[in-house]
Amino acid sequence: MAILGTLLKNRRAGEAQLAWNLPGLAAPQTLALTSTAFGEGEAIPARHAGRRVGGDNLSPDLAWTGVPDDTARLLLVIEDADSPSSRPFVHCVAVIDPSRPGVSPGELAATGASGPVQVLKSTAGTGYLGPGPLKGHGAHRYVFQLFALAADLPAELGGTALREARPATVLAAAGPALARARLTGSYER
Repeated sequence: MAILGTLLKNRRAGEAQLAWNLPGLAAPQTLALTSTAFGEGEAIPARHAGRRVGGDNLSPDLAWTGVPDDTARLLLVIEDADSPSSRPFVHCVAVIDPSRPGVSPGELAATGASGPVQVLKSTAGTGYLGPGPLKGHGAHRYVFQLFALAADLPAELGGTALREARPATVLAAAGPALARARLTGSYER
């Protein structure tokens, strides 16, 4: 696998395709997003990495402040900006009640089907998928993006239940955003 990572070293999705850059999710960056597991630009601890690479696949804790009073729902999107593909790999999508001040470790597991934290489909399954870059590909940036939405997402998108909708479909339906924040961690094998 190190050979494949080395061969693909210069192939990266990049930031341009992140949810952060979608017109419907453009908003002032007035939310604050933090984690006790890692700080901005710091390495994500191995326990939060995917099982395939020896981690526990435990989603990190996240906390936020500055949610506008008229927020209908929070949208959390975690993407790998350095995946060797044309689009970032989506590691998690969740809709969260705006009264929540954060999520605890492991709360973004696939079991969060209803309640104040609803975990949706990601690129390869449902729930949080920890970092698992190709060995030898270099450091990957995992961008945790939080959006305060002015309107709730519909229960169905194009005849598909929200929980089963593809990330691109959810992101296309989301917005407008009232505020947003991002936190970037890195992981390398």
